[in-house]
Amino acid sequence: MAELRVPKLNNNDTEYLLVEWLVPDGTPVHEDDAVVLVETSKATEELPADTNGVLRHVVKAGAWCRPDEVIATVGDDAPVIAEDTAEPGEGPLVTAPAQALIDAHGITPEQVAALGVRLVRRADVERLVAGARLHELPRVQRAVARAVEVSHQTIPAAYVAVRMDLGPALERAKALTKEVRRPVGVAEVFVQAVAGLHGEFPLFFAALQGNHAVLSETPDIGVTVDLGEGLYVPVVHDAAGRTLKDVAVTLMKHRLAATTGEFKESDLGGANFVVTLHTEGEVEMAIPFVFPGTACALAVTAPADGGSALIGLAYDHRLINGRDASLFLAALRTAVAQWSGGVVA
Repeated sequence: MAELRVPKLNNNDTEYLLVEWLVPDGTPVHEDDAVVLVETSKATEELPADTNGVLRHVVKAGAWCRPDEVIATVGDDAPVIAEDTAEPGEGPLVTAPAQALIDAHGITPEQVAALGVRLVRRADVERLVAGARLHELPRVQRAVARAVEVSHQTIPAAYVAVRMDLGPALERAKALTKEVRRPVGVAEVFVQAVAGLHGEFPLFFAALQGNHAVLSETPDIGVTVDLGEGLYVPVVHDAAGRTLKDVAVTLMKHRLAATTGEFKESDLGGANFVVTLHTEGEVEMAIPFVFPGTACALAVTAPADGGSALIGLAYDHRLINGRDASLFLAALRTAVAQWSGGVVA
């Protein structure tokens, strides 16, 4: 019996999240079949079975696993199949979960045979039921879905919002666009304003580790970029130590990279605070999820006539309480006002 062990996927991680088993327990697999989805702090990897046989899960989905840990075995035992499954030579083998779905939807033996597979799994029947309605999510969107799921399962988030007058800041941004010869808008405004609060509000840039908050040395601000090809969250590292031109140049590079998805690993890793942009259309309010590994996500919506916008903060309630969240937003409103009237490097 062979063992499926977790390879070393990332030199910076000591453990990974087993996101999902792609093949049910007790299913025959081929050595090249992708059987499990494992997530590191940088990416998500599909691991192959590496040998032929019947897969038996050892670690459950949603659990953490370490490099070289055994998460499954692949052996010679027989698969679990429904009692009324056709005998070999008379048609494909059907697993019990697949047969239950076949019965529930009244699928005929001819339709099952038309799948053209030796072993019919539940996923095969689901595709048959969905038919033309089935739409495979892009890789980037699948990564977003996993991040949302992990966030909602593990982070007790709360939310608070205040209205801010962004008119003066955006007027100044127009003038600064000409000065630095790079686009300056709400993203650049809030990256600099948020970064400037790092020293006063360190927990808003911290990560939770057991009963301790791991404080960050620098504010590394992630900014959402969605150009229709998927959601990316590239990072402006050490945003407080950068000039406005540095920030504008970095964000422009990130937007260009988002058009092709060709980011460097360092571009997408290490955020300790995330600014989520909801400036398309006439969005008045947005409640972002808190990205795993961070404590906060700031939602920036499109300014209405007159320049005001509702700015919301989703935060990990294990680290931050409501009073402090309100104080942070009040300080942020002051920082934005000072940005619009002061000297920006």
